[in-house]
Amino acid sequence: MIARSRQVALALTALLAAGAACQAERHEPPGRPAPSATAAGGFTLVATGDVLPHSSIIDRARFDAGGRGYDFRPMLSDVKPLVSRADVALCHMETVYGADGDYTGYPAFKSPPEVATGLAATGYDGCSTASNHSLDDGAAGIARTLDALDRAGVRHAGTARTEAEARAVTVLPVGAARLAHLSYTYDTNGYPLPPGQPWAVNLIDEARIVADARAARRAGADVVVVSLHWGTEWQDEPDRQQLDLARSLTAARTGDRPDIDLILGTHAHVPQAYQKVNGTWVIYGMGDQVAGEMFNHGGSPDPRGNQSTIGRFTFAPPERKGARWKVTKAEFVPQLFDVDAGRVVNLNQALKEGADVAGVRDRIRDVVLSRGAAKDGLVMGE
Repeated sequence: MIARSRQVALALTALLAAGAACQAERHEPPGRPAPSATAAGGFTLVATGDVLPHSSIIDRARFDAGGRGYDFRPMLSDVKPLVSRADVALCHMETVYGADGDYTGYPAFKSPPEVATGLAATGYDGCSTASNHSLDDGAAGIARTLDALDRAGVRHAGTARTEAEARAVTVLPVGAARLAHLSYTYDTNGYPLPPGQPWAVNLIDEARIVADARAARRAGADVVVVSLHWGTEWQDEPDRQQLDLARSLTAARTGDRPDIDLILGTHAHVPQAYQKVNGTWVIYGMGDQVAGEMFNHGGSPDPRGNQSTIGRFTFAPPERKGARWKVTKAEFVPQLFDVDAGRVVNLNQALKEGADVAGVRDRIRDVVLSRGAAKDGLVMGE
């Protein structure tokens, strides 16, 4: 375990064992309870960070499946209650999928397609897929990934199998609202876009993002959410590009209405700040939700690489047609991936059960609030 004692690992394992066993027996997610926001005409959105299955994660899923296939449901079981109770839940699928047992971790990832099944069972409705690893296995990797997500019933945005798919907007109906999900990445690790397929991966371009957001709005989207794979790895603070792009994107307006309603950041491997910019919430970096033991650029194990946050936002409908859906409540929930137990851990829940994780929880909280989000109403949720 990274920078945590074996005693804590055993405690967390014991806390999660019963829930994981129950989860392993369930093949379909249960129906979701109706949140109060839905009853009032609004909705809650939950978003989480990078799903990055290193070889150790793949091995754990094999073990959890009893040696037959791969089961990613147990490792996500601790956050299932929070994710499944949201009206819409978005993840970030950083890697592409392999096939027929050809699965690899870092540096060129090919993950088991059963990841998609695990995400669906946890309650995720959609995932951003544009990342620096989107072309680790070329166009074939993109196709396998999107095919698996489709089979699991998980929507996706950021990569495409066809030009028509690339031009289409991913729209998720959420109660009375229509939510558009857009996704872009800063780079593809130097892999060129597939020949004849310049549309295969959405790359960050300010003008294009604004144009896409406006097109989504014209097509009927009430809320536009943009996922950005950006930033400097291992840096707690957002870098200059993140700050500048967040400022310009949130300033884009059509009439008196912002073009973008929420920005979700991934890639840095560490939790970064939340901030309200030009009246719009920006998460600069949620951190890695699922990842093996992480090593920083100096080659040292870095526990921050297994820490992350869950963003939860409650949207209320506008008072008049065509106005903005407003965020009436903004929350974050600190979590970590326990590499010894092979489980995602909701830190606040673990603390209630007596696990010694207050130091980790408090470090994440301090980073999240480091740019003054508390004064704009951001609170730590359960």
